[in-house]
Amino acid sequence: MEIQVWSDVICPWCYLGKRRLETALADLPTDVTITYRAFQLDPAPVPPGLPIKEALAAKFGGRERADQMFEQVTIIGRGDGLHLDFDRAIAANTFDSHRLIAWAAGQHRQADMLEALQRAHFTDGVDLGSRPALAGVAGSIGLDPAAARGYLESEAGGDAVRADLAEARDLGITSVPTFVIDGRYAVQGAQEAATLRAALDEIIRREAVDAGR
Repeated sequence: MEIQVWSDVICPWCYLGKRRLETALADLPTDVTITYRAFQLDPAPVPPGLPIKEALAAKFGGRERADQMFEQVTIIGRGDGLHLDFDRAIAANTFDSHRLIAWAAGQHRQADMLEALQRAHFTDGVDLGSRPALAGVAGSIGLDPAAARGYLESEAGGDAVRADLAEARDLGITSVPTFVIDGRYAVQGAQEAATLRAALDEIIRREAVDAGR
Protein backbone atom coordinates (compact mmCIF):
# COMPACT_ATOMS: atom_id res chain seq x y z
CA MET A 1 0.00 0.00 0.00
CA GLU A 2 1.23 3.48 -0.87
CA ILE A 3 -0.06 6.44 1.13
CA GLN A 4 0.68 10.00 0.12
CA VAL A 5 -0.14 12.62 2.74
CA TRP A 6 -0.56 16.27 1.81
CA SER A 7 0.03 18.38 4.91
CA ASP A 8 1.39 21.68 6.18
CA VAL A 9 3.95 21.84 8.96
CA ILE A 10 2.14 24.40 11.14
CA CYS A 11 -1.33 22.87 10.70
CA PRO A 12 -2.34 21.31 14.05
CA TRP A 13 -4.81 18.98 12.36
CA CYS A 14 -1.98 17.68 10.15
CA TYR A 15 0.11 16.96 13.26
CA LEU A 16 -2.86 15.14 14.74
CA GLY A 17 -3.56 13.35 11.46
CA LYS A 18 0.04 12.09 11.28
CA ARG A 19 -0.17 10.68 14.79
CA ARG A 20 -3.53 9.03 14.11
CA LEU A 21 -2.29 7.52 10.84
CA GLU A 22 0.66 5.99 12.67
CA THR A 23 -1.75 4.49 15.20
CA ALA A 24 -4.03 3.20 12.45
CA LEU A 25 -1.14 1.49 10.69
CA ALA A 26 -0.16 -0.61 13.70
CA ASP A 27 -0.35 -4.30 12.74
CA LEU A 28 -1.88 -3.52 9.34
CA PRO A 29 -1.53 -6.78 7.38
CA THR A 30 0.31 -5.28 4.41
CA ASP A 31 3.46 -3.33 3.72
CA VAL A 32 2.95 0.43 3.65
CA THR A 33 5.03 3.20 2.12
CA ILE A 34 4.23 6.73 3.33
CA THR A 35 5.29 9.86 1.48
CA TYR A 36 4.57 13.28 2.92
CA ARG A 37 3.76 15.93 0.34
CA ALA A 38 3.97 19.70 0.69
CA PHE A 39 0.94 21.94 1.10
CA GLN A 40 0.74 25.56 2.21
CA LEU A 41 -2.37 26.79 3.93
CA ASP A 42 -1.10 30.34 3.47
CA PRO A 43 1.82 31.09 1.14
CA ALA A 44 1.93 34.77 2.10
CA PRO A 45 5.05 36.26 3.71
CA VAL A 46 5.00 36.39 7.52
CA PRO A 47 6.71 39.05 9.68
CA PRO A 48 9.51 37.53 11.78
CA GLY A 49 8.53 36.50 15.29
CA LEU A 50 4.78 36.99 14.88
CA PRO A 51 2.95 34.95 17.57
CA ILE A 52 0.54 32.47 16.03
CA LYS A 53 -2.27 33.68 18.29
CA GLU A 54 -1.89 37.20 16.96
CA ALA A 55 -1.73 36.04 13.35
CA LEU A 56 -4.81 33.84 13.58
CA ALA A 57 -6.84 36.30 15.64
CA ALA A 58 -6.70 38.62 12.65
CA LYS A 59 -7.57 35.78 10.29
CA PHE A 60 -10.47 34.28 12.26
CA GLY A 61 -12.22 37.45 13.32
CA GLY A 62 -10.89 38.22 16.76
CA ARG A 63 -8.88 36.86 19.67
CA GLU A 64 -11.85 35.29 21.47
CA ARG A 65 -12.84 33.17 18.49
CA ALA A 66 -9.22 32.20 17.83
CA ASP A 67 -8.73 31.21 21.49
CA GLN A 68 -11.75 28.92 21.28
CA MET A 69 -10.20 27.19 18.29
CA PHE A 70 -6.84 26.85 20.06
CA GLU A 71 -8.49 25.39 23.15
CA GLN A 72 -10.47 22.87 21.13
CA VAL A 73 -7.53 21.52 19.16
CA THR A 74 -5.29 21.53 22.26
CA ILE A 75 -7.75 19.29 24.12
CA ILE A 76 -8.16 16.97 21.13
CA GLY A 77 -4.40 16.77 20.62
CA ARG A 78 -3.83 15.93 24.28
CA GLY A 79 -6.08 12.92 23.85
CA ASP A 80 -3.68 11.62 21.19
CA GLY A 81 -0.56 12.34 23.23
CA LEU A 82 0.35 15.66 21.60
CA HIS A 83 1.35 18.75 23.55
CA LEU A 84 0.26 21.88 21.66
CA ASP A 85 1.45 25.14 23.22
CA PHE A 86 -0.10 27.93 21.20
CA ASP A 87 1.16 30.52 23.67
CA ARG A 88 4.68 29.81 22.38
CA ALA A 89 3.97 29.01 18.71
CA ILE A 90 5.30 31.44 16.10
CA ALA A 91 3.61 32.02 12.72
CA ALA A 92 5.79 31.22 9.71
CA ASN A 93 5.71 30.76 5.97
CA THR A 94 6.42 27.03 5.59
CA PHE A 95 8.05 26.92 2.16
CA ASP A 96 11.57 26.50 3.61
CA SER A 97 10.30 23.89 6.07
CA HIS A 98 8.97 21.85 3.17
CA ARG A 99 12.30 22.25 1.37
CA LEU A 100 14.05 20.92 4.47
CA ILE A 101 11.71 17.93 4.56
CA ALA A 102 12.61 17.24 0.91
CA TRP A 103 16.31 17.41 1.85
CA ALA A 104 15.78 14.98 4.73
CA ALA A 105 13.85 12.63 2.44
CA GLY A 106 17.02 12.28 0.37
CA GLN A 107 18.62 10.90 3.54
CA HIS A 108 15.67 8.60 4.33
CA ARG A 109 14.59 10.80 7.25
CA GLN A 110 11.47 12.47 5.83
CA ALA A 111 9.01 11.44 8.55
CA ASP A 112 11.55 12.16 11.30
CA MET A 113 12.15 15.65 9.92
CA LEU A 114 8.44 16.41 9.68
CA GLU A 115 7.86 15.18 13.24
CA ALA A 116 10.76 17.28 14.54
CA LEU A 117 9.48 20.40 12.78
CA GLN A 118 5.97 19.91 14.12
CA ARG A 119 7.27 19.41 17.65
CA ALA A 120 9.53 22.45 17.31
CA HIS A 121 6.61 24.61 16.22
CA PHE A 122 3.83 23.35 18.47
CA THR A 123 5.77 22.52 21.64
CA ASP A 124 9.08 24.38 21.66
CA GLY A 125 8.11 27.74 20.17
CA VAL A 126 10.75 27.58 17.42
CA ASP A 127 10.36 30.13 14.62
CA LEU A 128 10.24 27.97 11.49
CA GLY A 129 10.59 31.10 9.38
CA SER A 130 14.22 31.31 10.53
CA ARG A 131 16.73 29.35 8.46
CA PRO A 132 19.22 29.07 11.36
CA ALA A 133 16.39 27.69 13.51
CA LEU A 134 15.45 25.20 10.80
CA ALA A 135 19.07 24.05 10.57
CA GLY A 136 19.00 23.55 14.34
CA VAL A 137 15.93 21.34 14.03
CA ALA A 138 17.78 19.26 11.44
CA GLY A 139 20.64 18.89 13.90
CA SER A 140 18.22 17.74 16.60
CA ILE A 141 17.56 14.53 14.65
CA GLY A 142 21.22 13.88 13.92
CA LEU A 143 21.49 15.50 10.49
CA ASP A 144 24.28 17.95 9.70
CA PRO A 145 23.03 21.43 10.67
CA ALA A 146 25.72 23.18 8.61
CA ALA A 147 24.74 21.17 5.53
CA ALA A 148 21.08 21.94 6.22
CA ARG A 149 21.85 25.67 6.49
CA GLY A 150 23.81 25.61 3.25
CA TYR A 151 20.96 23.83 1.51
CA LEU A 152 18.40 26.33 2.78
CA GLU A 153 20.52 29.28 1.64
CA SER A 154 20.53 27.82 -1.89
CA GLU A 155 17.58 27.36 -4.24
CA ALA A 156 17.65 23.58 -3.81
CA GLY A 157 14.40 21.79 -3.12
CA GLY A 158 12.18 24.59 -4.33
CA ASP A 159 11.13 22.77 -7.49
CA ALA A 160 10.14 19.68 -5.49
CA VAL A 161 7.95 21.74 -3.18
CA ARG A 162 6.35 23.62 -6.06
CA ALA A 163 5.64 20.29 -7.81
CA ASP A 164 3.80 19.04 -4.70
CA LEU A 165 1.79 22.26 -4.48
CA ALA A 166 0.88 22.03 -8.17
CA GLU A 167 -0.19 18.39 -7.86
CA ALA A 168 -2.38 19.28 -4.90
CA ARG A 169 -4.10 21.90 -7.04
CA ASP A 170 -4.52 19.40 -9.89
CA LEU A 171 -6.10 16.90 -7.48
CA GLY A 172 -8.42 19.53 -6.07
CA ILE A 173 -6.96 19.34 -2.57
CA THR A 174 -8.04 22.43 -0.65
CA SER A 175 -7.76 21.25 2.96
CA VAL A 176 -5.26 19.16 4.86
CA PRO A 177 -4.42 16.59 5.92
CA THR A 178 -5.47 14.67 2.83
CA PHE A 179 -4.45 11.02 2.52
CA VAL A 180 -4.28 9.59 -1.01
CA ILE A 181 -4.07 5.81 -0.94
CA ASP A 182 -2.76 3.79 -3.87
CA GLY A 183 -3.55 6.75 -6.10
CA ARG A 184 -7.23 5.79 -6.07
CA TYR A 185 -8.74 6.61 -2.71
CA ALA A 186 -8.73 9.86 -0.73
CA VAL A 187 -9.45 10.44 2.95
CA GLN A 188 -9.65 14.03 4.16
CA GLY A 189 -9.17 15.42 7.62
CA ALA A 190 -7.66 14.21 10.90
CA GLN A 191 -10.01 11.26 11.20
CA GLU A 192 -10.01 9.15 14.36
CA ALA A 193 -7.45 6.35 14.20
CA ALA A 194 -10.23 3.75 14.23
CA THR A 195 -11.93 5.46 11.29
CA LEU A 196 -8.68 5.55 9.34
CA ARG A 197 -8.02 1.90 10.12
CA ALA A 198 -11.49 0.91 8.95
CA ALA A 199 -10.90 2.78 5.68
CA LEU A 200 -7.53 1.10 5.17
CA ASP A 201 -8.98 -2.34 5.90
CA GLU A 202 -11.77 -1.70 3.38
CA ILE A 203 -9.25 -0.64 0.74
CA ILE A 204 -7.25 -3.82 1.32
CA ARG A 205 -10.47 -5.84 0.94
CA ARG A 206 -11.40 -4.07 -2.28
CA GLU A 207 -7.93 -4.50 -3.75
CA ALA A 208 -8.04 -8.22 -2.95
CA VAL A 209 -11.44 -8.54 -4.67
CA ASP A 210 -10.17 -6.65 -7.73
CA ALA A 211 -7.05 -8.81 -7.88
CA GLY A 212 -9.19 -11.96 -7.80
CA ARG A 213 -11.34 -10.96 -10.76
